[in-house]
Amino acid sequence: MRSRRAALRTSVSLAATLPLLTGALALGIPAAHAADNPGRDRLAGTKPAWATARTDEGATSDGARVSARVYLRGRDPAGLAAYAKAVSDPASASYGRYLSASRAQARFGATKDQVVAVKGWLTSAGLKVTGVTQHYVAVTGDVAAAEKAFGTELHNYTKGARTYRAPVTTASVPKALKDAVLTVTGLDSAPHLARHQDRLPPPETVFRNSGPFSTYHGSNVAKALPDAYGTKIPYAVKGYTGKQLRAAYGAGNRTGKGVRIAITDAYASPTIAYDAATYAGRNGDAAWRAGQLHQVLPAEYTHTKECSAAGWYGEQTLDVEAAHAVAPGAQITYVGAASCADEDLLDSLSKIVDRHLADIVSNSWGETEAAQTPDLAAAYDQVFQFGAVEGIGFYYSSGDDGDEVASSGTKQVDIPASSAWVTAVGGTSLAVGKGDTYLWETGWGTEKADLSADGGSWTGFPGAFTSGAGGGTSRTVAEPSYQQGVVPDALAKAYDSAGNRVVPDIAAIADPNTGFLVGQTQTMPDGRTRAYDEYRLGGTSLAAPVVAGVQALAQEAHGGRPLGFANPAIYARYGSTAYHDVTDDPTASGLAVARVDFVNGYDATGGLETSVRSLGRDSSLSAVRGYDDVTGVGTPAGGYVESYRRR
Repeated sequence: MRSRRAALRTSVSLAATLPLLTGALALGIPAAHAADNPGRDRLAGTKPAWATARTDEGATSDGARVSARVYLRGRDPAGLAAYAKAVSDPASASYGRYLSASRAQARFGATKDQVVAVKGWLTSAGLKVTGVTQHYVAVTGDVAAAEKAFGTELHNYTKGARTYRAPVTTASVPKALKDAVLTVTGLDSAPHLARHQDRLPPPETVFRNSGPFSTYHGSNVAKALPDAYGTKIPYAVKGYTGKQLRAAYGAGNRTGKGVRIAITDAYASPTIAYDAATYAGRNGDAAWRAGQLHQVLPAEYTHTKECSAAGWYGEQTLDVEAAHAVAPGAQITYVGAASCADEDLLDSLSKIVDRHLADIVSNSWGETEAAQTPDLAAAYDQVFQFGAVEGIGFYYSSGDDGDEVASSGTKQVDIPASSAWVTAVGGTSLAVGKGDTYLWETGWGTEKADLSADGGSWTGFPGAFTSGAGGGTSRTVAEPSYQQGVVPDALAKAYDSAGNRVVPDIAAIADPNTGFLVGQTQTMPDGRTRAYDEYRLGGTSLAAPVVAGVQALAQEAHGGRPLGFANPAIYARYGSTAYHDVTDDPTASGLAVARVDFVNGYDATGGLETSVRSLGRDSSLSAVRGYDDVTGVGTPAGGYVESYRRR
């Protein structure tokens, strides 16, 4: 999964529509009095938790520049949330009664008066309006003007080894704009950069798997290597293909024909059309029809260094090829963001909603919940709610670092997967046997041990944790109604007796050791030659487009009618034959695969490394019978797709 926050967070969000402000109120009030002034309305979450008195380095220079976005609340935010919930609930009389994009905006979007009022207030404070959309007003200006507009001082704070700007107190807006402004982003300058959630090689340098390989699980047993869990183990598969994944997840004769899938990432691979067509031809997938793969791209790209732009090419390639492999009949639209910064990723999501470019949206990027701020959460949730009322469902990778303790030092979930308005997709290790037979799955969690120098044992077996599906309990999002009665209290009430959102909702193949074969044009070791090559890849970046593909099959079975925000329907099928109930040790014997890898990542000149990878060992998270925080309700089984068939 790609880390979403690969560029500086420079957006400001504010939501509301009211008559144009005049006089002293329109000018704001001195920052020092904003917190106590009854003429102001506080924008919760705009002061980041890391901006503390202990780390305060003093006032930011009045002349320093600020770029921000003020997100608009719209006509009826409570009504938007209520309608999004009702239209997504199979038990509701309003289920499936979606609105067009234009009707959704007319009913819930910002009014012209709100936009005029917000622009007038911002410009009167000395800020320059640089852009206006249905969702926000973008502004730039100096610190003094920003402090005047938002009723707070801006100081410099140390965060780690660097210094960033942030509000001293919670930002606020004039009381008269309370119903117009949702939030403001960009007042703090700390980077909030998204990462893609998988183990991607940089496409500028070729990456290859060594081998030996299995063609299906167990086809090539490593007889010359030491035992693991009391038996000989198979070599890892070369990489599953669409035929094997479709069989594992009950595709049947469905192809997703007539269904539209959108994929969001940052930037765009210059060879995606060639790579996708070549991959399909070489691996037995249906050929791409003319116009079946479409791209919606920005006019220019930014933050290419901070976001490691080239690394996103492989993410796009994986997402496009995996979605097509599972749903070869679906239309796929790739919507590339100008960068991995929040404002650009939000723009991509908004394009999908505003133009209704698809009904199913796969997203393989995110960040830890500690990096999220309530202002951004509000902006994202608003887009997700607009999508729900239009019949658009968003699917997010749950993360690739298990409980995040090893990577961040804190047990936490990933965002936006923890939003109550998206479907969080967890990960598994998948075994597909001879004849494309589904054998079993474990929760994805890998421990690695290397072959000893004498080749007679595995050093420190089972070894250290390397990666695993993200999951757990959110500390900030309340328990949604669709999880109640399904998610165990031990998880839902881990931090609050009232209950919190637990991640994930559903799962699919993610383990790189049982991963998907991907085809991509890469740069050869000589640094000059470029060529198409194939390699095995995993991560919940794989799970998300696989589930999106399965949902396309289900939508086809549903008569082509959109499934919309699918969580209520997903949980309504809990405990049925629609799912594989995944556990960490389905054979009760311990499971592992052997791998031989190039040390330099592409050929044997740097030597080979042999290791054993144990399966089903995900940090502190566990896949157990019933709902769990690695695989959610489970993975789609043979009955899942047809359970949506309209009768």
